[in-house]
Order: sequence, then structure tokens, then C-alpha cells
Amino acid sequence: MTTSPSDIKAAIRDAALRLGFDAVGFARAELGAEARARLAAYLGAGFHGDMGWLEARAEKRGDPRRLWPDARTVMVLAMNYGPASDPLQSLGARDRATLSVYARGRDYHLVIKSRLKALAQAIRNIAPGELKLFVDTAPVMEKPLAQRAGIGWQGKHTNLVSRQYGSWLFLGEIYLSLDLPPDEGDADHCGSCAACLDICPTRAFPKPYLLDARRCISYLTIEHKGHIPAALRPLMGNRIYGCDDCLAVCPWNKFARAAREPALEATAGSGAPRLAELAALDDAAFRRRFAGSAVKRTGRDRFLRNVLIAIGNSADGSLVPSAVACLDDASPLVRAMAVWALRRLAPPPSVAELERRYRAGERDAAVRAEWEGKEGEEGKGGAGAIARTRPPAAR
Repeated sequence: MTTSPSDIKAAIRDAALRLGFDAVGFARAELGAEARARLAAYLGAGFHGDMGWLEARAEKRGDPRRLWPDARTVMVLAMNYGPASDPLQSLGARDRATLSVYARGRDYHLVIKSRLKALAQAIRNIAPGELKLFVDTAPVMEKPLAQRAGIGWQGKHTNLVSRQYGSWLFLGEIYLSLDLPPDEGDADHCGSCAACLDICPTRAFPKPYLLDARRCISYLTIEHKGHIPAALRPLMGNRIYGCDDCLAVCPWNKFARAAREPALEATAGSGAPRLAELAALDDAAFRRRFAGSAVKRTGRDRFLRNVLIAIGNSADGSLVPSAVACLDDASPLVRAMAVWALRRLAPPPSVAELERRYRAGERDAAVRAEWEGKEGEEGKGGAGAIARTRPPAAR
């Protein structure tokens, strides 16, 4: 049995690469005071929106050993999910939707978790010791840890950037009780570039390296459970699940390559489905269509909320019937966005007729507010204030 820490580390790295991971790094199970201070400041500013899970376990998130006292080494694993074509190409197709690259293949949580389990068994065969594995399942500050492990660095868009894979890496971690030699951390290579900040449709970056999630389309379409602030809706275009703009323009993508893992490859047409087809999905059809996909975790009602916003942004009158059909939906979240879309697409006389038919029987305050043209003013906390203030592009 191999006993040298360096030999154990090399054997574990080889096992990870054989299992299909594209990058492997090792770091000590610790994060500096600076990382914890940044997290505290981020939460204090409320930039996490309604992602309460970020705040709930902040102490453990900022210190791997608070999460698991026996941890001595953090092994960071990365899988490339680079697209084979321009992921922003569908933004100009008004009758179609744009889904983030990461959601066009199989749910990466499932793919990486199965590989981590296989790697965990391999590690047990290489050296004795306890371990724990994570893929977005625990309070782990994975990007700072990935930088410490030499996988890449956190770019100005706050995502991980790699000199080998650009901005297209999924991450997973294995905490080890083994004390293994750490790899050399990576340095910041963004330089003076601000492409990722300048392209953001909603100006979600107050400054470089800081994201206000409350303005981020990825947060709004995936994490946010309520109504999206009215002033941000037109800026979303046809992005119905996530947003790749800041990732796609990163100059380091010139070294990126298409994903080699078949399960992470985008399926044909998965990135630009027709809005009319998506708007017609009931819950059962939604679950069938997105089985095994990350999209399914959002739920049908929030998904249709996003689809109807895209329909409202389409300037395509042929999509009016799709919005009208949603006025009878059981979900007030869907009905409200159907009204919003129709007020943008349909001729005023048609909107007035629809209002006469549907408004009188509507009991939901948010839906009634949409009919009255008071979008986003239905008392959703600070959302309206956020939407009414659009900061200049951060540089």
C-alpha cells in the first residue's frame, strides 16, 4: 500500500482523471479571514436576495473545519461543460427561449455526484481515512477553495475562470481527513478586462468581483420564487433559465473546448426551444420534458413565469394566444406574467376586452395589479426599489 503523502496524492489525482474529471487540485481545509470577511459583507448588504441558505450556515461556509472538524485537505474536482457553439446565438430568436449552457444537458449534480462516489471508493482503496463529498449540498465556498487548489481564479464576474477551460467548469469537492500536500494556488489573470461586467443586461455588478444577485438573471430565473421586479423584466430578453452573457464573453474562453462528457453535452435544440411550446406545458408535461435536467428543480410555475416574460419581450404578435391561454392558469405567478406579456404584445382594444373578461373574478392582488398597470408594486419587499435604480456599468 502507498504510504507517502505525495504518492497518495498522485494516486488519487490519477484516479480522478481516469474517472473523467478534467481538473484536480488539493488545498488545505481552511479559508483565510479575507474570504470570510467578503462573505459577511456580501450577506450584510443583502446581495444574496432570498437565498436564505447562504446566510443560514455562514459560519460553516467560511471555514471548512467548522463544517467537518476532521477535514485536513480539500480536494477540488472540475468537469468541463464548454459549449460546442456560441451560447448567445439564440438571444436574437424572438420566438424561442434561451437556456443557460449548464442546463442543456443532464443535471450536473447527478453526473458529478456519481463520479465523486466512484472516486471516494477509489480513495478508500488507496489510503485509509474518512472523507465527505459535496456538490452544492453543503455550505462550501467552492470557488475560493478552487482558487487555492490551483484550478483557476474567481473572475470579475465572480465565477471561476481557468486558463485551460475558460469560464466553463462545474465543481465538486471531497473533504479528506488525510493531510496531503497542497497545490499552488492560482493568481488573478483578469487584468484590466471588464467585458463580463459591461455585457451584463441588468447591470448586476456594483463593482468588479461583486455580484448583486437580486439583479442577476440567473438568480431571478432560477432561485427567486416570487414576482420578478417589473423594471428588470424587459432586460431579460428571452433568457428563461440562467444567463451566460458574462461567461460567454470572457477572453480566456479562447482556450476553452467543448465538453467531452456526453452527459454534459447540450442535446439538439435544448438551448432554444419554441416559446409557444413551453408556455403550453402543464405540470406533468413539464416534468416529462425536463426529467433529469437541472431545469426541473425550478418547478413548472416559476418556469412559465420566465417563459411569459420572454413572450412579453418578443414583440411577436403570433405569441398572443399563448399568453391568453395562461390567463386561466391555476398559478397566480403564471397568470400575472400572462397579463404583463399581453399588455406588451396585444393591441389595447384586445387587452381591454380580456381585462373585462378576467379581472372581475381575479382574487390575487398581484394579478390585479398587473391588470391595473401597477407591475411590481404589490408589496414584494425591496424588489421595487432595486428595480427602479439601475447603476451604471461597473468598470
